[in-house]
Amino acid sequence: MKAIFGLGNPGSNYTKTKHNMGFMTIDKLAADYQVQLTKNEFSALDVRFKYQGETIYLVKPLTFMNNSGYAVKMLMGYYQILPSEILIIQDDLDLPVGKVRLRAKGSAGGHNGIKSIIAAIGSNTFKRVKIGIGHPDRQHVVDWVLTPFDKQLEAQALKGIEQAAAAVENWIQYDDFAQSMNQFN
Repeated sequence: MKAIFGLGNPGSNYTKTKHNMGFMTIDKLAADYQVQLTKNEFSALDVRFKYQGETIYLVKPLTFMNNSGYAVKMLMGYYQILPSEILIIQDDLDLPVGKVRLRAKGSAGGHNGIKSIIAAIGSNTFKRVKIGIGHPDRQHVVDWVLTPFDKQLEAQALKGIEQAAAAVENWIQYDDFAQSMNQFN
């Protein structure tokens, strides 16, 4: 079993914001696997499907970024998903726009969505795909993450989403996260 959670904020006013890179990657994965997230349960929108006999979940927590842990914990508990079976897709301020980095575990690194998940499930040993959104020069971080990319950076951001989706698909296909890290980092 594999459960892929893309972090973001629900609502049309957040759709293309930097903080929704996880949601946008889940949308790309759903399109690639030709599935639709239609099930609304445990404060999350999700879909479950089989790939080469394995159950795969694609999930968008609808709890807003800072409370992502609630939806992750509820789905993990109900479907008996282990921390080792989850992967979180998140935005990352410390990476250049569109740069992708895979991690097998680690601290929250200041990311409130990740802090919420660690607190809720009591573990930091879950896989992550981080997508760079860059750091603001003169803007407050909250204002930066809750705005869309400008036209100059939008193409780089879209490449990051494509690369993140490719990394997740590699993990799903080969079931070897270390190999995925080597290929995509």
